Amino acid sequence: MSGNDTQHVDESPLRACTISRDVQNFDLLIEDMEAVMGDSWGDLGFADSIAFIEQLQPKGLEFIALTIDYEDEENLGLLENVITAAKSRDIKVIVIAEDVTPASLHQLLRGGADEFIPYPLPENELRSAVERLRKPAPEPAPAPSEGRANLQGSGGRNGSIIAVHGLAGGTGATTLAVNLAWELATLGKDKSPKVCIIDLDLQFGSVSTFLDLQRRDAVFELLTDTENMDGESFAQALLMHDDVLHALTSPADVIPLDMIRPEDIQAILDLAKTHFDYVIIDMPTTLVQWTETVLNASQIYFATLEMDMRSAQNALRMKRALQSEGLPFEKMRFVLNRAPKFTDLTGKTRVKRLAESLGITIEVQLPDGGKPVVNGADHGQPLAITAAKNPLRKEIHKLATSLHELNQLADSAA
Repeated sequence: MSGNDTQHVDESPLRACTISRDVQNFDLLIEDMEAVMGDSWGDLGFADSIAFIEQLQPKGLEFIALTIDYEDEENLGLLENVITAAKSRDIKVIVIAEDVTPASLHQLLRGGADEFIPYPLPENELRSAVERLRKPAPEPAPAPSEGRANLQGSGGRNGSIIAVHGLAGGTGATTLAVNLAWELATLGKDKSPKVCIIDLDLQFGSVSTFLDLQRRDAVFELLTDTENMDGESFAQALLMHDDVLHALTSPADVIPLDMIRPEDIQAILDLAKTHFDYVIIDMPTTLVQWTETVLNASQIYFATLEMDMRSAQNALRMKRALQSEGLPFEKMRFVLNRAPKFTDLTGKTRVKRLAESLGITIEVQLPDGGKPVVNGADHGQPLAITAAKNPLRKEIHKLATSLHELNQLADSAA
């Protein structure tokens, strides 16, 4: 080795390592590793990786890229041992996976992996992941007055679960969920109900945008480790809007909807009920394996639709799906967004025909709130703050008042 080569190696110590069955099967990864790390990375097979990691000094590497495909799912135990060895040396772990089932990814992430990237790698995604890993540890969570939830002394309740499910994109499901939660949380001047909104649209949920809240890694950790969840970890994942409304936002990164199990969702709902009078769920449009879990746990399951063919077709599909599986379709309450005005008799007739043709009852009709609805969402504030006299806000306030009165009557009867 020449003197120049020796100098080059000294300036570029090994800072990262790919671990795979055969890195040549992942040629795009090789290119990205060279682009991000230059010459300061190496490659190992699974069999040699643990011994290599264990002989390293603490912080001997920045990260390892554990690269797998469907053939490696038979060796999940070995992969978890690699992750454990890396974490014991304070080495970050990026899982890069191709054609691997969500259950396997879930198991590896629970085992301690820090990042997940699908293969083929999205452009610049490896660089972004490495930059996230290099960021210093976050500051301690803020005090309750700065937005962190405080659930101390609030257990022992038996709250009502109200879900909102958009039957098509743009039917106002999140608008209804966020503003209904806010109206319920601000109903009483002296002692308002304690309300939490949970965004279960895990991939593209926008409750955090509507309430101007930061997405937090603690949400993902909570969702993927419900077996160890308690009131404290639940509170750490929650944020508060204006010290009034608690929110569990969707995770910071897009994750597969079926990575979360029905028992995970049930555990979160059970815990949320003990701390809040109302738990509002913003559901994904897609039906997933835990949709049934939320439906069974809900007192009311709102389904939003509009006066168009796609909403009508999806409402009929939803009805057939629930009835064919023997699920409680009677819990569903259909909500017509952008309903015709009171004076629009032709529109009223169309609404009646729509309901009759689908064999459903449209119990709630929400008027078109216009541009103030979009403006309020963009500013991260409920309509009650940005446009208190908006007709949509008034109707949601009436709905919240009605729901709360019915709930109080039910409690009194019980």
